[in-house]
Amino acid sequence: MNFELTAKQKELQQKAREFAIKEVLPVARYYDEKNDFPMEVIKKAWEEKLLNLAIPQEYGGLGYGLMESIVVVEEIAAACPGIATSIFDNNLGAEPVIIGGNKEQKQRILTELVNEFTLIAFATSEPGMGSDVAGMQCLAEKEGDEYILNGTKYWITNAGYADYISVFATVDPEKRHKGIAAFIVPTDSEGVKTGAHIPKLGQRASNTCSVILKDVRVPKENVLAKPGFGFVLAMQTFAATRPAIGAFAVGCARSAMEYSIDYANEREAFGRPIVNYQAIQQKIADMYKNIQAARLLTYKAAWEADQGIDNNISSACAKAFASDVAMNVTTEAIQIFGGYGYIRTYPVEKLFRDAKLFQIYEGTSEIQRIVISRFATKQYEHGMPNLYDLPSADISEEQEGIDAQKESQKKVKKTSAELGGKYRCTVCGYVYDPVKGDPDGGIDPGTRFSDIPDGWVCPVCGAAKDQFQKI
Repeated sequence: MNFELTAKQKELQQKAREFAIKEVLPVARYYDEKNDFPMEVIKKAWEEKLLNLAIPQEYGGLGYGLMESIVVVEEIAAACPGIATSIFDNNLGAEPVIIGGNKEQKQRILTELVNEFTLIAFATSEPGMGSDVAGMQCLAEKEGDEYILNGTKYWITNAGYADYISVFATVDPEKRHKGIAAFIVPTDSEGVKTGAHIPKLGQRASNTCSVILKDVRVPKENVLAKPGFGFVLAMQTFAATRPAIGAFAVGCARSAMEYSIDYANEREAFGRPIVNYQAIQQKIADMYKNIQAARLLTYKAAWEADQGIDNNISSACAKAFASDVAMNVTTEAIQIFGGYGYIRTYPVEKLFRDAKLFQIYEGTSEIQRIVISRFATKQYEHGMPNLYDLPSADISEEQEGIDAQKESQKKVKKTSAELGGKYRCTVCGYVYDPVKGDPDGGIDPGTRFSDIPDGWVCPVCGAAKDQFQKI
């Protein structure tokens, strides 16, 4: 294992940090208050080659892996999570083309994204469907070699300014995941209309709106995935991009922690800086350790993706944990600032508002926990034997002065196996060993379990004899 970033990654990290401090941080409050899209900032990110990081080199891109992407995302999110979302959304929108596009589609779309300032959005969610991707209702009706799209997509980041949208629709809602297909839809296509910017609690600099599709014709050259394969493509896309949500959360939390440290060093109460009080020190310590853990989980999920390893579980862990960390850290940051944390003159209230979205988009924290729990209970390989199959060894005692009951046990010449084996209570775990018997229950050493009277109960919890299981 090596947790050190490469020299190239460190260089990219520094470049992203300088961009974040110079171009993003000074305008973060402005775009948040105006509820406006930072087009000029996004364009500068494209000019600095901080957009479209995952596009392969054969199509003119930098060909970076997910590790490089999350390094950039953390730095920009530290300055403004909303603007960072707008920048990284091009990765999300392009990922279905990178994963599922044919050679012509990749050459046409990906090359344009690199050579021209072009935005591409990603659309699975609908007004009545978010986490349940298979429950989408937007229809794709096949007509010859074309598909006709009708329906509404919702919560679509950058859609109001995008040139293309990767749209997921179904040929039949009753088929659920088996009916889902995917398409490249230019936003200037006839029948495509975007709604007004959705007013949000946080990440207000990130454009989010509806996409209304009415008799939109998609030619065969823009079909990304045929019915039944669209759902798989969507899941593959999320697996490739979900670790970035962990990086968003880490960047947001990191800034909240840093601002809290700055404030705690300057703010005085009862004659000394509040950083000298253990209550504040403990809050900062919790912030730091949880951010470290969240970053490592995120790095692991990204590394697995870059190695071609199935990162479904690690990315679910990273997103769920880091999202909670961001929410907890920003909440505690406001607490450290006290009343000043609650007003808009300091940045922590904005970070608090921005952080909440991480627990919601690209699969809520509840959905991530369902994914994790299913794996833990059904697929996780235990290192220890089953609870009800735990081994129990006989250990001889040589010391003098043992009591009479133990002396009687020593007189039993047969082993536990020869006496019919040991039995474990499935309620409390007590083990009945025929070599030792049960002196409290009046059962002598050497008595087989089958010979114990039916009225006998577990000497520890009182469970009936039929609730014992042979080991």
